[in-house]
Amino acid sequence: MPVRRYPAAERLELSESLHGYDIRDPYRWLEEADSAQTKEWAAAQDGLYTEEAASLPAREWFAERIHELMGAGFVGAPVWRGERRFFTRRTAEQEHGVLHTVDPDGGTERVLIDPTAIDPSGGTTLDSWRPDREGRLIAYQLSEGGDEESLLRVMDVATGEEVDGPIDRCRYSPIAWLPGGEAFYYIRRLAPDLVPEGEEQYHRRVYLHRVGTPVDEDVLIFGEGRDKTEYFGLSLSRDARWLVLTASKGTDARNDAWIADLSGAGPEAPRFVPIQEGVDAEVSPHVGRDGRLYLFTDRDAPRGRLCVADPAAPSYAHWRTLIATDPDAVLADFAVLDGAESDTPQLLVSWRRHAISEVTVHDLASGERRGALPLPGLGSIGGLIERPEGGHEAWFGYADNTSPTAVHHYDARTGEVSLWASPPGTLDLPEVRTEQVTFTSRDGTAVRMLVVSPPEEDGAGPRPAVLYGYGGFSISLTPGYNATALAWVRAGGVYAIANLRGGLEEGEEWHRGGMLAAKQNVFDDCASAAEHLIATGVTTADRLAVMGGSNGGLLVGASITQRPDLFAAAVCSAPLLDMVRYERFGLGQLWNGEYGSAEDPEALGWLLAYSPYHNVREGVRYPATLFTVFDNDTRVDPLHARKMCAELQYATGAPFEERPILLRREADVGHSSRSVSRSVRLSADQLAFLAHHTGLKVDGPV
Repeated sequence: MPVRRYPAAERLELSESLHGYDIRDPYRWLEEADSAQTKEWAAAQDGLYTEEAASLPAREWFAERIHELMGAGFVGAPVWRGERRFFTRRTAEQEHGVLHTVDPDGGTERVLIDPTAIDPSGGTTLDSWRPDREGRLIAYQLSEGGDEESLLRVMDVATGEEVDGPIDRCRYSPIAWLPGGEAFYYIRRLAPDLVPEGEEQYHRRVYLHRVGTPVDEDVLIFGEGRDKTEYFGLSLSRDARWLVLTASKGTDARNDAWIADLSGAGPEAPRFVPIQEGVDAEVSPHVGRDGRLYLFTDRDAPRGRLCVADPAAPSYAHWRTLIATDPDAVLADFAVLDGAESDTPQLLVSWRRHAISEVTVHDLASGERRGALPLPGLGSIGGLIERPEGGHEAWFGYADNTSPTAVHHYDARTGEVSLWASPPGTLDLPEVRTEQVTFTSRDGTAVRMLVVSPPEEDGAGPRPAVLYGYGGFSISLTPGYNATALAWVRAGGVYAIANLRGGLEEGEEWHRGGMLAAKQNVFDDCASAAEHLIATGVTTADRLAVMGGSNGGLLVGASITQRPDLFAAAVCSAPLLDMVRYERFGLGQLWNGEYGSAEDPEALGWLLAYSPYHNVREGVRYPATLFTVFDNDTRVDPLHARKMCAELQYATGAPFEERPILLRREADVGHSSRSVSRSVRLSADQLAFLAHHTGLKVDGPV
C-alpha cells in the first residue's frame, strides 16, 4: 500500500523579537483563512480527515447511542408573569429547544418561538428571551449559523406578531423592561464605521429603547468613554424605581456597580451612585420587593456571601452580611419567598459543596438558617426561580450524571419539594458507577474529580478512559447529564471530569489559583489527574485520552505538549493555542485578565512557557490528536487549530498510521449552540477517534 503523508505546508523561517524573546511563527500564513494557500491546505486536510474518519468503525455505533441518550430532551423551569408562564422544552424529535407559553385563561399551551420552524436547516439558534413585566411582549434574540451575532426582536405574545426589530449588534444583551412594555434598557455595540478597524466586536453602550421607534432615536444611558472591552449588566426593581448597572472589563473576575433612583430623574436620565468602583471583587446587586438592596458578592469572601443595604446608601460601609460565607461551599444563588401565604418570609440559598449542589432555607429578615431542601441525589441545580410579584413558591432544575434535567417545585408553606416537570422523552440508561475522588497535584493541592465507569461487576482492570477538563474563567464542572459521557461508559470505557483550578468549584481563590502567572497549575492538575487514574488502575497511559474545548482546548494543547507520555489520544475542540497572538483575533482582548497580555514583558514569559504552538518539539511521540473547529466561530478563531495542526504534523512527520494529527472542520456553525444532529455527529466522530486510539472496542451491540 502507498505510504500516506500529511498535506504539504510551507514552513516559513519567520521569527520576531518581543521583549527580548525570539519567537518563531512558521505557520503565520495560516492565519489568513481566505488566502488561496490556506484554502488549498484546509481542503487537503478535509480530505485527509474524511478518509481517516471513514475507517473508524465506531462512528455509527456512537451516533446511535448518543442520539438515543439525547432522546430524553429537556424542559426548563417556568418564568412567570402573573398567571402566564414561559418555558423551553425539546422533545426527542426536535433539533432545538422550543419556547412555549401557557395562557392564564384555562392553561392553553402554545409555541412562541421554534428555531427549526424558522430555519429548517437547523442553523438558527434562540440565544435568549425576556418577557416584559406584564407578559404581553417578549424580547428575544436569534442567531444564524451559530455565529452568536444575535438579532433582537419583540413579539406580541397573544398574536405572535413581530412588533419591533430586528436590532443588530446586540450580542449578549440583557433586557430590563419598564412597566407597561413601552420601553426597555438594553446593550448595543457601536456601528462598525464608528470604531477603529478590528474593534467591531467591542465598544458597547447602554441605551433606552422605546418599542416601535427607530433605533437611531434610542437614548444613550451609559458607556461613553468607558473601556472598549466592557460588558454591562442591567436590572430594574419590581417597582421600577431603582435601576442597577454593572460593568466588567471582558471576562475579568471583578466589576464596578452603580444604582440610580428613577423616581426623580426619570428613565431617560438616570443619575448613577456608586455601589463599588475599582475594587478587585465582584458584586451582583438586586433591589428586592422588600426595598432592600441585596448584594451577592465575593468581596472579602472568596466563596461568596449575601449582604443587604439601603439602596439610598449603597456604599460598602453600609453593607450588612445576611448570609455568611461557608468555608467549604460556594454560594451560588438565592430566591426570596415573601408571600403573604407563608407564616415567615423565607430566603432560599443554593450552594455548591465540592461541585455538588445543596439548598438551604433561611429566615428572610435575619438570615438565620432554618433547614435544607431534600434533593434527588448528588447533582446540580439550576437557578432558583420565584414569582416576580412574590409568593411562597420556587422552581429549580436538577440533573446528575444519569438524570436528565427535571424541574422541581418548593412550597414554603409546607416545606415540600415535588417534581414539577419531567423531560419529555424516555431513556434506556446504562448502569454506571459514579465516584468523586481526591488526588494531590504537583504543589500538594488537593483536587477533586468525578469518575463515571461501568459497574464493578463488569470486570476489573484498566479500561480505556477519557479525562475531560476546562480549568478557567470561573466555570465550574458540576454533575450533569452528558450523553457523550454515558455513551462512552456504555461502550465499556471510563469518563473522568476533573475540577481543575481556574474554575469556581472551590471559590474565587480556586479560580485565581489557575489564571495569569498561576495558569501552569491548571496543567499540573490535569497531569496529576491522569497520573491518579493510571496509579489507581483505572486506566493506563496507552488507553488514556484527554479532551476539552475552548479554554479546555488550551488545556488539551498544553497537556499533550507538556506530558505526551500520559496520553494515547486527544480531542482539542475550538482551542486557543497560540498564546502570543491570541488577543489579535476573535474576542481575544476580552481574556487578557485571565491569561495576561503579550504586550506585558512579564506576562509574555508566562504565556510562552505553556503556549502549545510554541512548545511543540520535533521527534516527540505525541498522542493521536483530533482538532475540531467551526468556521463561524466568532469567539476563538480556527486559525489556532490550523497552525497547531500544521506544527504537530511537521514535528511528528509521516507516515502517520499509528498516531495521526487530524483536523475536522465544520461549516455554518459557531462556538457553542448547535442543533441536536450536529451535536450527535460531532460527539460521535470525537468518541470514535478516541476509541480507535485507546483500544475501546464497540463492534456490535454492547
